[in-house]
Amino acid sequence: MDTTPPTFSSWLNAPAHHSWLAAEGLRLLSFAKASRVAEGFGNLDDLGHLPANAHGETMNTARMTHSFAMAHIQGIPGFAELVDHGIAALSGPLRDAEFGGWFAAPSHCDGNTDKAAYLHAFVALAASSAVVAGRPGAQALLADAINMIDEHFWSEEEGAMRESFNRDWSFEEAYRGANSNMHATEAFLALADVTQDSRWLDRALRIVERVIHGHAADNAFMVIEHFDRHWQPLREYNQDNPADGFRPYGTTPGHGFEWSRLLLHLEAARVQAGLLTPGWLAVDAQKLFENNCLHGWEVDGAPGIVYTLDWDNCPVVRHRLHWTHAEASAAASALFKRTGEQQYEAWYRRFWEFCETRLIDRDNGSWHHELDPQNQPSADIWPGKPDLYHAWQAVLLPRLPLAPSMATALAQLSQSAAM
Repeated sequence: MDTTPPTFSSWLNAPAHHSWLAAEGLRLLSFAKASRVAEGFGNLDDLGHLPANAHGETMNTARMTHSFAMAHIQGIPGFAELVDHGIAALSGPLRDAEFGGWFAAPSHCDGNTDKAAYLHAFVALAASSAVVAGRPGAQALLADAINMIDEHFWSEEEGAMRESFNRDWSFEEAYRGANSNMHATEAFLALADVTQDSRWLDRALRIVERVIHGHAADNAFMVIEHFDRHWQPLREYNQDNPADGFRPYGTTPGHGFEWSRLLLHLEAARVQAGLLTPGWLAVDAQKLFENNCLHGWEVDGAPGIVYTLDWDNCPVVRHRLHWTHAEASAAASALFKRTGEQQYEAWYRRFWEFCETRLIDRDNGSWHHELDPQNQPSADIWPGKPDLYHAWQAVLLPRLPLAPSMATALAQLSQSAAM
């Protein structure tokens, strides 16, 4: 009797699956167009409408500009004007004309005038994608974003990003965050491609070496999120506010998956650039994925990945967030490309089955951004449907190489198809 384990064709190489991903991407893009407001892009509700008090926010505006730029690069009509609108908002009402940098929202909306590394990383990402898309004003926005990162946020001594400052940059928050450094890593990969400057890949490697190969490795590859100014872990941070949308207590499996993917992109980018590339990048990526699957998936008896865990890897916030599953599927795709191991194909299928049956909203558009512990739509942490970025990238990444970064890879594919 033949005892060879059965094999199955890969979804990741199947034209029908690629067509399904492309169709889902168009559906997401169509829904997100309605987020346009005078000062950028705002938060859509569950039905895809703007609330009466909607206003532009830097996070949404940068993410939408990046996402719409990638649509334009692919030759999808109707997005050039939206990219230009995002550039204008990031160059105008969302920018601090007096001291430089970006507010979270126009200062008259919420009075918050702090400058956060997290937001500046997204502005740099948006600008880099808009440059690849060839949109007017993008190059100036990119130069401005790079200047802010170089002048205020990047710490050469630490090999990482400082977290935040007050409006005139005179006071620095005594905190270091893995989340802002993760998105800086993402942005630096794009900056390396757009500027052809390898210092961004060196900076990304230094961040990863500290946050993942150092701290996460010492914590069984469950990512430590919060640190003091000297990079000592703050394990009790936000214990009284465990479901915070940006700085939750404990570990966040979704970030473990996101880091896993970024390590593989960094490895591929450094190899492509002919730079010294440590072997531990791929090893750490696999360990991150393995342990966050182990501790995050179905750990309370229901399908899906929980939002947060405590330091004993027990669920704290059991809601299932859409971005977590988008990142998990993208990480599985990247690992399958890197290793060819069938376990990652199996995980990839598992995550997309969950997204299709639980998260994708075929009635009202986009994805449910949050499910409760019983996998019913919820709005406890993230009300409405403001986010295009995570789901849109999840349908793009399986169709792209690990390097270069997304906008550049899409441009190269378009150029190749035209030959």
